Amino acid sequence: MLPIAKGANLALMFFLELGVLASAGYWGFTLSQHWGVKLLAGLGAPALFIAAWALFGAGGGANAVIPLTGLARAALEILWFGGGALALYAAGAAVPAGALAALFVVNAVLRIVWKQV
Repeated sequence: MLPIAKGANLALMFFLELGVLASAGYWGFTLSQHWGVKLLAGLGAPALFIAAWALFGAGGGANAVIPLTGLARAALEILWFGGGALALYAAGAAVPAGALAALFVVNAVLRIVWKQV
């Protein structure tokens, strides 16, 4: 049963990553009334998140250009997932922002306990 739970936790991590990208895009498209600003922010914000994750966090660090470990990796995850939650909050979606943050905390604790980091 534990291997299934561990696999589910890794799947949750992947879906949380996608949620951060969707959150950044949602925030960008709600940022302004002007379509140019919406387009730039709605596509640019997820692109910046993707670039940061590819540089420092992809594949748990194994596929990253500059892999981070230890406290630096923890800081990256807190900033990245926290940024997604803050983007949702800034777009006026406080409940989904709280859910994203809470799911990240549960996922992170389980990854530490199960040595999935």
